Formats: sequence, structure tokens, C-alpha cells
Amino acid sequence: MERVAVDDVDVVTNPMGVHDIRKPVSRALGTDHVAMNYFELAPGDAFSGGLHTHDDQEEVFYVRSGTATFEVGRDRERVTVGPDEAIRFAPGEFQSGFVPEDADEEVVAWAIGAPGARHDWDQIRSVVECRECGGERVHDTELTDEARFRFTCTDCGTSFSP
Repeated sequence: MERVAVDDVDVVTNPMGVHDIRKPVSRALGTDHVAMNYFELAPGDAFSGGLHTHDDQEEVFYVRSGTATFEVGRDRERVTVGPDEAIRFAPGEFQSGFVPEDADEEVVAWAIGAPGARHDWDQIRSVVECRECGGERVHDTELTDEARFRFTCTDCGTSFSP
């Protein structure tokens, strides 16, 4: 049995600086089969760095307070998720979540993923602007030794780090 208070979990933020408070609760608990992250997002903050998918993990977001906006699929359908609501993304489903800049309040939410407490970086793909091809393209996503993201276009092979 492991037990932890969320207040005692260290803050570990996204390398792209898209939020200020993310607490990897699963890391503090030592989980093997589920990932749990606690978020406090101010207006303009995001859960991640943009539209992406995890081929190795489904994700559930539970919004405890405030209202988050999620973009779903390559067409970026917008879905709002309010207090005490949850949204699920299947493995391979593109998604991103954020708090609009003009929102009146912050969002407190949980992100839960399974199976696995950590992502397999070879199984994450992001949709970003390709500097070579032009336009939004699917990119393989890698976390470098310098704790930065590196994106590699699946169409032309061009890599870059934001």
C-alpha cells in the first residue's frame, strides 16, 4: 500500500512551458499500470503542448472545477468539459486540452492513463507545422536528454526542437 497527499507531490511541468502546476501523482505512488497527473491550469494554460496521440495508452481527464476545452481528432472538434465531468480518449485518438485565455477561472483536473505509468515515447505522435513540407503534419515525438521535445515529420523526416 502506498499513500500520498497531492500537496506533497513535487511539481513537474511540461518541457514546452504550457502550464505551471502538474503533479505526477502516479510517480509519487510508484504505480506500474496507471498514470495519474494532477493539474491546476490558469486561463491560457494547457495540459500538453498541442494536438497529439498516445498509441500505447488511453487517457481520461476528470475536471474537478472550472471548464476545460478539448480539441478532438485531426479536424480539432471542440468539446467543453465542466466541473465533475470526464472525457476519454482511446489509444490513437488525437487530442489536446486547454483553458481558453478569456476564461474566468482556473481548471483543477486529473489526467489518468492506462496501461502503463509512463509513456513509450515511440508511441506518441504530435500534429505540428512542418518546417520543410509546410502545413500541419503528423510528427513522431521524442523527449531528448536535455528534457526538450524533438519532433520528426513522418512525411519528410525533418526534425526540430521548439
